[in-house]
Formats: sequence, structure tokens, C-alpha cells
Amino acid sequence: MRFPNGWVGGAALIAGPVLLLVGTLLRSPFHFFFPDQLRAVAENPALMQAAYTAFLAGHVVMWAAVAHLAQRLGATRWAAWGGVLVTVGLFARTFHAGVDHAAFSATKHLGVEEATELVARGYGDLHLFSFLAFTIMFGWCVLAFAAHRGGLGRVRSVALATTGLLPLGVLKGTEVLSIVGTTGLCVALVPLGVQVIKEQPRPTKKNVLTAVPVAIGLGALAVLSTLG
Repeated sequence: MRFPNGWVGGAALIAGPVLLLVGTLLRSPFHFFFPDQLRAVAENPALMQAAYTAFLAGHVVMWAAVAHLAQRLGATRWAAWGGVLVTVGLFARTFHAGVDHAAFSATKHLGVEEATELVARGYGDLHLFSFLAFTIMFGWCVLAFAAHRGGLGRVRSVALATTGLLPLGVLKGTEVLSIVGTTGLCVALVPLGVQVIKEQPRPTKKNVLTAVPVAIGLGALAVLSTLG
């Protein structure tokens, strides 16, 4: 059995791009740079929290989508390198999301002005992903080239490459290229996800009965995790 399997990979191919597009659109009313993003957090905390959470969740889910896509494209060097580079880029995006959360917390507890000053002081500090930032954009181009060679089609391969247009870094809002990139990702991967799920065998009664207690147990563990 491949990991991730068809059900996980297919669901991720649908959910990952959609979550990224939703997060991008939710924060689109606000200006792009971090002082404006922090001001938006103070004035619209629920909306901004939802936007950044959806964006983070989309990148976390995308690991399974990328892994499944790379496997589907076959054992080629382009697919392997594209998969590796994009996955490292997803790690970088997740790191940025952690910094975003810390900045949101600072805004809540210190106020907008002090939080903005705090972020400005450390914005250019070096860390591991400073040296790997190129993977966030370049990886999608390599994976798109592999997808084109692997039969995804010219239009969907170009749409996949547009994901590299997404701005990178901490506390980046939405601009036109953000919407183009996330929409392109949906065009490239959501139809494939639907196709992958349709290819899977129908769940048996045993599978369904097993999934229910597993889902309940995972939900309970999720709640318990917040208590630590």
C-alpha cells in the first residue's frame, strides 16, 4: 500500500487548495504589509484568525497532496525533486505561520503599536528557512514541469506553476498574485483529487464502523492536546 493512500491523497488534493484559496480571500480586504495586517488583527480578530488558520491548514494538508501527485507522476527525477522542493517550501510556510501566530498574540497582549515595533525589529533576522526560501516559489515550477511531462496537461501544469507566485514571508496579506496562485492551484489539483477519489474502491461496512470511533478518538485527543 502506498502512503498516503488514494483516499488521503485525493482528499488532500481537494482540501489543500480550497483551504489556501479561502484563507487568501478572507484576508483580501486588508492591506498587504505587516503593519496593516497587525492592525487588521486588532480590529477584526475573528476574521483574521480564520483567514490565517485556513491558510496554515491548507499548507499542512498539501504535504499529502504533493506526495500523492509526485507518486502519480511516476519515478522521474523531476517529480522527485519537485516533490522534495515543494515539501520543504511547505515546512517554511508552516514556520512563517508560527511567527504570524506569535505576532497576533503580541498584538492582543501588547497592542498594535508595540507589536508592530517588535515585529519590525526582528523582521530581517536570519533563521534556517531564510536559506530555503527559494523552495517556496521554485519548487512549484519544478513540480509543474514534472506534471506536464507526466501527463497532467498543459493548462493544469501552468496553473500549478502559478502557485509559485504566492508572496512569501511573515505576515503577508493578499494581493492579486495571491489570488492568481491559489486559484491556479485549485484548477490544477481539485479535479485530480475528485478523479483520485472516484478511482478508490467503495468503503465497506467494516471500514465505516471503524472510522467512526477513530474519528471520535482523534477529536478527543485534539481537545486534550489544547490542555497541555
